Amino acid sequence: KVGVDDVLNETPGLFLQSRYGNHDVRISIRGFGSRSNTGIRGVRILQDGIPESEPDGQTRIESIDFENVGSIEVVKGNASSLYTNAPGGVINFISDLNFDRSFVTQFNNFGSFGLSSNGFKTAVRTKNYRLLTTYNYHSARGYREHSQDYWHILNAAAEITPTELSKLSMFGYYVTGLIKLPGSITKAQFDLDPFASNPRDLSRDAKRISKKGRLGIRFETALDEDRNNEIELTGYGTMKYFERTARTYRIFNRNGLGASGRFVNRTTFFGHANQFSIGGDLFFQAGPIEEYENLSGKKGDILLGLTDEAITNAGFFLQNSFSIINNVMTALLTVRYDHVGFITNNQLLEVQNSKRTFAKFTPKIALNYKLTPRIAVYTSYGLGFDTPAGNELDNYPLSSAPRQMLNPDLQPQRSKNFELGIKGNVISDEREYLRKAFFEITFFNSKIDDEVVPFEVLGDVFFRNAGKTNRTGLEVGLDAELVFGLRLRTAYTYSNFTYDSYVARSMDFDSLGNLVINDRYFSGNVVPSVPKHNFSISLAYTRVLHDNITGFLKTHFMSVSGMYADDLNSERTNGYNILNFSAGLDLVWDRFNLLLTGGVNNAANKTYIGFININSTQKEFYEAGEPRNYYGSITLGYSL
Repeated sequence: KVGVDDVLNETPGLFLQSRYGNHDVRISIRGFGSRSNTGIRGVRILQDGIPESEPDGQTRIESIDFENVGSIEVVKGNASSLYTNAPGGVINFISDLNFDRSFVTQFNNFGSFGLSSNGFKTAVRTKNYRLLTTYNYHSARGYREHSQDYWHILNAAAEITPTELSKLSMFGYYVTGLIKLPGSITKAQFDLDPFASNPRDLSRDAKRISKKGRLGIRFETALDEDRNNEIELTGYGTMKYFERTARTYRIFNRNGLGASGRFVNRTTFFGHANQFSIGGDLFFQAGPIEEYENLSGKKGDILLGLTDEAITNAGFFLQNSFSIINNVMTALLTVRYDHVGFITNNQLLEVQNSKRTFAKFTPKIALNYKLTPRIAVYTSYGLGFDTPAGNELDNYPLSSAPRQMLNPDLQPQRSKNFELGIKGNVISDEREYLRKAFFEITFFNSKIDDEVVPFEVLGDVFFRNAGKTNRTGLEVGLDAELVFGLRLRTAYTYSNFTYDSYVARSMDFDSLGNLVINDRYFSGNVVPSVPKHNFSISLAYTRVLHDNITGFLKTHFMSVSGMYADDLNSERTNGYNILNFSAGLDLVWDRFNLLLTGGVNNAANKTYIGFININSTQKEFYEAGEPRNYYGSITLGYSL
């Protein structure tokens, strides 16, 4: 449970590429999010229902601690009709507040390459409130040169129920830490030493120092005893501080305020159930960005740039669910309006002040038909809308107004998304085999206009729009209890993603050092960093060994096909297969609990490319996945 890829890699439709541990994992759902070479894009990330994503949609998940998380909700496919910048879906990490009695645990996780994670978790419950607090100190040397990281992560959540019809919840976290960035390397460098850092990043001491904090409060109440009318109100404040060393030394200070609200009404029309919702949200974030010389990882004294940046997203939605045939067929209609604004003021050069706004309506319609009470077929069609992030709007020399701070030519990507599927539960307590099984099969197609893709100009990363992209895929998942105590989970995703039309201008040096400008044609090429085949299967066995002792074993196999590294399809990685094993004992006596676990990842010690830095003009595409590594944990708990 160190990284999000450890937890979600068995979910159909998701593809995760770990870069520097848990802090720069690329999360892609149906291809949305694959463009990001740093952070998460195209997928809305929530923590306890509050946006962890910034107003422009970019996300880093340093605050997510899986010792604190009790459940994870994953919405796959277009969610733009309910959330800002969510064409790929939504992932909500929910604090573990669903406990039935007070307890305290102390955990110690350790593993290869200096991995250590130590802390505590306390939970207090009375009749009217619950309080959860976790603290985790994480450190690791890393398996690549120059890839150390150190983090203090504190999470707290409280839930108060003053009446049977109302609930007040409060959520907070504070995170501080440092991560070294080894960078991407070329194929020749990878073949020589796959775990080496990029010499340029090593000389710059590329790193990220972070401090993040958030405090949120939510009030929920029903307006009548039958709960036919409900209101939910949420408010939160954020604080973020980053130092990032690359070509220069940059310091980011960002403070934000956000709020959301929702009203739900349940009624019947002519004997048919109907649920209507209306809601809205607002998130404002602003602060200065300072830029200095980077003197081998040290901040220079001369101020090179000072920019004030403000980003706002505001939106509202309407949603109506109508039961066409009660308990059998339901129609859902949702529409959302979003307005996202960027203001950038150069405090050293006023003529470079820039402002850009993006706005759009994104409707969606869906049908759900129950073949049985536990099995349903469903289909949906909707529009998606994904604005560029703030860093993606950095201007470049070939734009139509190169003197401006914000790229005037970069447009939001727009998508038309269709899906058709079946999912359900098969449950039979009478059978000895396959007593419980959950399955899902989904076909999807997305047609994207103006897809936002990264590229490089003289070593710096910028973003541009591709013309049209066509994504077609299939997701299959099964979670079954084969016999009592033996559980099978399998997931398969097929992705056929291509550029229908895409012409882009590039700027680079030739072998003689002359500047060359070319138009390149990518029509018909395959979208990079997305495997055509992604397969995962695990088998877990749990058995009661004694009245107070339970043992478990698990094996997990993952197979990922090769991927292209750039829009030009000039290089392609090899596919890889990874085999993992784990085992543990859970011992309970009186009020004490002792959990012992251990395992090995990448048991065959395969060398593979775990992350692709797409569209690097210097062909520095590759970052190695983790070699064979061992881990273990000791958790001691006491419950009241």
